[in-house]
Amino acid sequence: MLTPGQTMDVLLTTNQSPRNYYMAARTFINSPLPFHHGTTTGIPQYTNCCHSPFSILQYTSCCNSLLSPLFPTTLPNYKDEAAALTFIRRLRSLASKEYPIDVPKNIDTQIIMTVSLTLLPTPEASCGREIGDRCSASLNNISWVMPYTAILQSYYREFLSTLANTRMQHHIRVHMEQNIFTDDFPDRPPYSYNYTGGNLPSSLSVASQGTKVKVVNYNEAVEIVFQGTNVGGVGDNHPMHLHGYNFYLVGIGLGNFDNETDPKNFNLNDPPYVNTIGVPKNGWAAIRFRATNPGMGMVYALSSRKAYYLGHEYGSHSKEW
Repeated sequence: MLTPGQTMDVLLTTNQSPRNYYMAARTFINSPLPFHHGTTTGIPQYTNCCHSPFSILQYTSCCNSLLSPLFPTTLPNYKDEAAALTFIRRLRSLASKEYPIDVPKNIDTQIIMTVSLTLLPTPEASCGREIGDRCSASLNNISWVMPYTAILQSYYREFLSTLANTRMQHHIRVHMEQNIFTDDFPDRPPYSYNYTGGNLPSSLSVASQGTKVKVVNYNEAVEIVFQGTNVGGVGDNHPMHLHGYNFYLVGIGLGNFDNETDPKNFNLNDPPYVNTIGVPKNGWAAIRFRATNPGMGMVYALSSRKAYYLGHEYGSHSKEW
């Protein structure tokens, strides 16, 4: 399954008889919002040259009726969540001598992060609601506030002016005093509750705002568990992207993440190496990476929905850690 903003490299073994075959895809959706019911198709065409056998992948919009393949009729249902999750769990890295992987086994920092669609007070109507609140994505119930000064730019300028003291905590303290950001983004959700349950208290639907970051040391092994929630009764599939990094998807599941039992089933041998993953509706996904790209990395919640639904001009929200 491909989520918004995601790309995937796949290997195709052309071991069928030379002819046309459909490559087909359809929408997967598990919310009540309207969606496109069509099926997109391409035609991989296998050919065999009499001088040197080879295979090509050719997409066509039309072709000779005698060569046209039968339209696929066995695609999963639009709302078949089990099929979508099964497909994701079957993804693997090659993990070979030619294509090695390096999955962090011993974690230095673990962050469990709820992903929710919450509300913020506003004098303007939004999301089809009355005046008084608007929709806003949040991580650990915090909705990101974009600073007037770029965090990395401000940090770098202060670094140049204080070369005599290069300790990271000194620079962080300086910028906190300037009210540019705070380094108190929580490692855990502020409240512990049945994240995927029904009829959750309305108080959970109101997010706080802040420019909060999570500071990690260079080369630390980091694990982030994205926990989807049913806050406001609008649980959804959340495509998550991390700026500046690829990462290993080591686990994924439905319901509430159990920090005692679920890690025992993590795939640490050949997990897929990606830069975007979809957190299942009312489910969770765990990723691991090593912090070897210094700077400010942003964790994005991407969406293909209309802008008003996320309460953002461009239809996406970002959080920085």
